[in-house]
Amino acid sequence: MTEPSGETAPEAPEDLDQDAVEEDAAEQEGAGREDAAPTSGTAEAAEPSESVESSGTAETSEAADGAEASKDAAPELSEAQAELAAQRELRARIEARKAEKSGPVESGGKLSGTAADLLAAVRAVEGGSASGGAFYAPAPEPPRAPRPPETTARPVVPAAPPAPTAGALAGVREVLARGGAPEALAGQVAAVLGEQAAEALTEDPWRLLAVTGVRPEQADGFARALLGGACGPDDPRRAVALTVWLLDRAALRGHTALTLDEVAAGLARHEVPDPEKAVETAVSEGAVLVFQEEEPEEAEPEDAEEGEPSEAAVASDEGPVEPPLLGLDRYALAEESLADGLARLVRTVTAEEWDGGELERAVGGHGLVLHTGGEAARAEPLALAAAARERGLRVLVTVHDAERLGDEERAAGTTVPLAALLSGTAGPGRDEEGALALDLLVVLDAPQLDVETGAMLVEALPDGCRLVLGGDPEVLGSAGPGAVFADALAARVCPLVASRRPDPGPLGELVSGIGVGELNQVEAPGKEVVIVPVRDAGEAVHRTVQLVADSVPRAFGLSPEQTRVITVGHGGSAGTRALNTALKQRLNPGPGRFGGYDPGDRVAYAPAPGRTVTGTVLGAGPEGLRLSTGEGEVVVPKERVESALRHGWALTAHQAAGGRWPAVVVVLPGDAAPGLSRPWVYTAFGRAERHLSVVHGVDQALPRSVAEVLAPARTTRLRPLLIGLLATPDGE
Repeated sequence: MTEPSGETAPEAPEDLDQDAVEEDAAEQEGAGREDAAPTSGTAEAAEPSESVESSGTAETSEAADGAEASKDAAPELSEAQAELAAQRELRARIEARKAEKSGPVESGGKLSGTAADLLAAVRAVEGGSASGGAFYAPAPEPPRAPRPPETTARPVVPAAPPAPTAGALAGVREVLARGGAPEALAGQVAAVLGEQAAEALTEDPWRLLAVTGVRPEQADGFARALLGGACGPDDPRRAVALTVWLLDRAALRGHTALTLDEVAAGLARHEVPDPEKAVETAVSEGAVLVFQEEEPEEAEPEDAEEGEPSEAAVASDEGPVEPPLLGLDRYALAEESLADGLARLVRTVTAEEWDGGELERAVGGHGLVLHTGGEAARAEPLALAAAARERGLRVLVTVHDAERLGDEERAAGTTVPLAALLSGTAGPGRDEEGALALDLLVVLDAPQLDVETGAMLVEALPDGCRLVLGGDPEVLGSAGPGAVFADALAARVCPLVASRRPDPGPLGELVSGIGVGELNQVEAPGKEVVIVPVRDAGEAVHRTVQLVADSVPRAFGLSPEQTRVITVGHGGSAGTRALNTALKQRLNPGPGRFGGYDPGDRVAYAPAPGRTVTGTVLGAGPEGLRLSTGEGEVVVPKERVESALRHGWALTAHQAAGGRWPAVVVVLPGDAAPGLSRPWVYTAFGRAERHLSVVHGVDQALPRSVAEVLAPARTTRLRPLLIGLLATPDGE
């Protein structure tokens, strides 16, 4: 049982693939994705990786009427797809506006303000209607332009693509039937491949791999059924599809790119005879992109003799510092957009001298500032935001988990969930170019920022806006691909303010020790930390239910709703599935009449891959299941209940990251040992505010993982991109 890198949606059906241990691990590391294997039986509904939710509606009545007509059948866009599409449209408008402004000025027609007044005065003197002394008369001070009102506005999001026609679906079903795949996949195939999906599949059966959950051996069987002896393991169409599939699987583990050697090794595991040639084919077809990041050039020393090569030149002759990478254009666009946006903020801010502490002074003089620290350190960026409001600036703070917001913050609107800000349901309004009306944005929980969300956020900030990314670098990274906060720290292109404020009490002492690789025994006179040893998984489940339902409420006066259970994975005899089944039976028994759920059930909802919203079931209606969440009431469409919803008394550490609860029960059965690492333990133990119970069945694997096992590094391109854009010759 291993910890997924972004497991937020219900677990996938059991996978039949036994090719490699790495692929089995990747199967559990899917960020909110389902496996729908094309077998002869009925297929379980799979959550699309690219099409999960439309994040906006058309703003004109004509568009609204058109959308209503196809509302039931239209496939939904994911939040990431919709926002990135909006970025492309927005970027094109901005470039057109800049080009228009930089054009020649004809006859003073485009002049305004002082320049226009001077031109009018010159023409008046030339015409004899005014004397030259008019130039020396003091001009009245122009009135200051009022600030745009800060009103909530939903950003414009492109409409969802039209639903596939009945004819297209019928054609896809016919091709799937000929290939031995379940016809239930027709809707997903048509949504991914478009109106000509039947023709595309007939020409290239391996394009079935583009559907979430389809495995290579299943696509191979489908291809053999359609093509017969005309297909083989060296088919170039197979090479292209497998290369793209490998990069998609890597994104589930947090990577935005892979080295050529890693892709070639993955192709070899799937019996591609010539992996290097397969990679070349995929690149030449434009299915994947190849990148060779270059380090910034160093200036030659002045005292170097003429004709003598510099050290930098010698190093460059020895070959590239970084190996070439392969990536998908989706993540390449996001990383480049994010790097460009951060560089824009750094270059357009007006440096000022602000009084106050180290963080205030750094933010006054820079457009991008990083802040690190534990839970207690969150008070520092919050104090910065309050001081900036007193200066008259437009300030907003965002958090990852809406449940962390207090009533005062919700009422004041000074702190909002990041997802709500990006969707336009909270926060300030936007100008005509789509920029948020802000002078300073403070992002808490920045380690949970994936690259696509980061790109959307930075693209929405206006020139001159200051950005503070704050968080604890020791916690698990984002559920989605990318390592935005870690890459920004590693690039060293902006000020870093490291808080010295320690987390208090026994819990703070315990978690701080884990951060440096030490699992210490701490004095806990108030039972802040309790270890509950267990012999097997069955006992672990029993003791967990007992703690949540009886022991913790009796000892601390906390209700079961104030306690969260955290375990390593969804599967296994003490994973989230088994724990949630036992907890529901004890805390909210019922027949599960609404798709397996009853009013009062705690649930975890994945509106998009890599994102989890926890809440409580209110009831059901014609539209779907109604939930009460920290972001308000949410309706889960009936067709998405099975794929996007799960019971949520027990969560994985990735699902819990960014949240905090009065009491936390961490469950570590014996088979959890392979999934443990220092960041995992740090994150899980650090979710507790008042009390932590550890149901402990892994013996010495726990201290060993804290001391020795670090999280695997993610392969990304953001760090070198930032260095190339913002690094200075003197290293400042």
